Amino acid sequence: MQSLIIVSNRLPVTVGKTIEKSSGGMVSALEALEDSIDFRWVGWAGGAIDDPGRREEISRELESRFNFFPLFLNRGEADAYYTGFSNSSLWPLLHYMPTKARFRKHWFEKYREVNQRFAEAVLQHAGEADVVWIQDYHLMLLPAMLREKRPDMRIGFFLHTPFPSYEIFRCLPARREILQGLLGADLIGFHTFGYLRHFRSTVLRLLGFESEIDRIAHNSHQTHMGVYPIGINASKFSTILAGPEYAARLETYRDTYADKNIVLGVERLDYTKGVSQRLDAIERFLAQTGRRDVVFIFICVPSRENVPEYRELRQLVERKVSRINGKYSSPVSAPVHFIHRSVKPDELCALYTLADAAIVTPLMDGMNLVAKEYVFCQREKYGQLILSEFAGAAQELYNAHIVNPYDIQAIADALQEILKMPPQRRRRRLEPMQKKVARYDARFWAESFLNALAAADVNIAAEPAARPLVEETVRPLLSGRPAALFLDYDGTLAELVPKPDDAAPAGATARLLSLLQQQTQLEVFIIGGRSRQEMARWFGGRGFHLIAEHGYCCRENDSREWEVLAPDTDLSWKAQIMDFLELFAGTTPGSFLEEKTASVVWHYGSADPEYGSWKAHQLVSQLQEMLSNLPVSIHHAKKVVEIVSLDVNKGIAVSHFMNKHQYAAALCAGDDETDEAMFRLEDDRMISLKVGAEAQTAADFYIPTPARFRSFLQRMLSGGDIAGEPLLLLPVKASGQKLGIR
Repeated sequence: MQSLIIVSNRLPVTVGKTIEKSSGGMVSALEALEDSIDFRWVGWAGGAIDDPGRREEISRELESRFNFFPLFLNRGEADAYYTGFSNSSLWPLLHYMPTKARFRKHWFEKYREVNQRFAEAVLQHAGEADVVWIQDYHLMLLPAMLREKRPDMRIGFFLHTPFPSYEIFRCLPARREILQGLLGADLIGFHTFGYLRHFRSTVLRLLGFESEIDRIAHNSHQTHMGVYPIGINASKFSTILAGPEYAARLETYRDTYADKNIVLGVERLDYTKGVSQRLDAIERFLAQTGRRDVVFIFICVPSRENVPEYRELRQLVERKVSRINGKYSSPVSAPVHFIHRSVKPDELCALYTLADAAIVTPLMDGMNLVAKEYVFCQREKYGQLILSEFAGAAQELYNAHIVNPYDIQAIADALQEILKMPPQRRRRRLEPMQKKVARYDARFWAESFLNALAAADVNIAAEPAARPLVEETVRPLLSGRPAALFLDYDGTLAELVPKPDDAAPAGATARLLSLLQQQTQLEVFIIGGRSRQEMARWFGGRGFHLIAEHGYCCRENDSREWEVLAPDTDLSWKAQIMDFLELFAGTTPGSFLEEKTASVVWHYGSADPEYGSWKAHQLVSQLQEMLSNLPVSIHHAKKVVEIVSLDVNKGIAVSHFMNKHQYAAALCAGDDETDEAMFRLEDDRMISLKVGAEAQTAADFYIPTPARFRSFLQRMLSGGDIAGEPLLLLPVKASGQKLGIR
């Protein structure tokens, strides 16, 4: 039997003097799978329980009765992690309400700490073959935390809210950390394709990871994405509808509202639910129609009343209800019945059944199961659903009356249409939705997600048997005979950044350069496409040989003089293309030109990634036509298009120094197309190494990231075991393409 660990912010229990299991969509979905899955649940027990004895007692009871494993948060942790970052920072942004979002640095720090505590709890209870399924926005850092400790673990994440557009999500100060946390998952599930599309776009624009429609490749791992609309627990609702409590409630409500049309609204009292706008629409409906035979029942479950925005919302709603009832009440009835409490399932189902219409008009909602529950429970009147186009359910319940929740008149008009609609037409609209809701229920949702998680291919490449580079190839570099390192900088020793000036040596890169500076048995060449002035400013004074502008000029051992390696280079072509390149730079916001002696570079790393990529392909295509008879080559590398003289390349420069100094061995490392000239050198003394994930290269070996390459060099130069996990370099030339890496 498959073993599954569910992780959610709260355990589905109510802890008081006694412990009672609560119900909900997630619980119901999993209960339906108990015959095929052995599942455990990790989550917060709720509240602030500080007494160690009581904590131990609760833990014991939850584990023995339900297989639940609780975390306990003190009041400060709950305030910062839950009320603060989760619900005052993330929640409003995820629902397109940035003006309601508030940010505090310590909220996010506590959010990270609590996510780490969740990770420790999961790792404590997870076996080797266990699958972990993480739920919702409270735990967005958790997937990466688990991945770091258990790379083998199968991890799913489901987001029950919308995922907003990049323009909204980027308001979050911790935006990159949140995305990196989510990408630790093997599969991320969304309610709609729109949310998935926004996530892909945001990852591209903030992290630079390109993606296919259903997966994102990053750091030798693939995160899959999918659309899994959650459903209701249809069997549970069927049981309620067949029960005596429901029947009794239904008769009571029939008598109470015998001469009324019922319009129902059910939701948490939350500013995302559009309650205020709905009341405005009801007031307009009453003013325009003068009808007194309609009663509006609003069930608004209390929510987050310790958050100021929610207290203000309740006061606003109560004022509007009072105003409407004051204007349109009769001596025996009021048009709006405002119920600010939870209701029992049999009460709710009876109202669902009896209501002529339901108004479900959130301003933004991940799914909204109320819409599906109402449709399922209709048994008598073929009730009609007024549904916001901004609810996830609108993509499935296409026969509902879809409205813009901000359009007050449209909601009022939909109410008038529904209450005049003949029974046969009501039936034709309702029945297809009922079949859909009954078929695609909570069990279907859970099974679909878990099956996709089990089938997800998360490794970018197959992992063949690797051979440790140190034992077979690197040893000549360390033999004591003259040897050299030819090291590209951008993308090889240091990560690529959108703004080239931001790539100055710092942190781990600076520490590695200091280690290289201490080497006496190796000559170190730093190679780059940067200008000689920039190379001297960043790397001068360290005793390195510098090769600038992709091999156009060099400076040995901190000499002050630069030597031009190709003095006869024809550079007349530059004047012919500068105006054309300036046009591209001027029409692509975020891009700029960099002119060097033997090359011109168009940088577009700060441009919108999709627009910049499209413009880059246009530029390359037009340049190939313009320059076809001129002595230049065009390189489209990572976020740059570079035009460089044919007489200049890194291979020529490396060959020059290999022959000049007669090195017994050398390692050359680079990351892009401009480095392939080094890799293609026919020299048995040379070891070539590609840094990056491109499939085709002339290099002998590859390693996926600059961070891994820095680690490799550090271990090699410090006498460490390069063959140790996780750093194994794999040959690529054997099959003409990359084979993979651990």
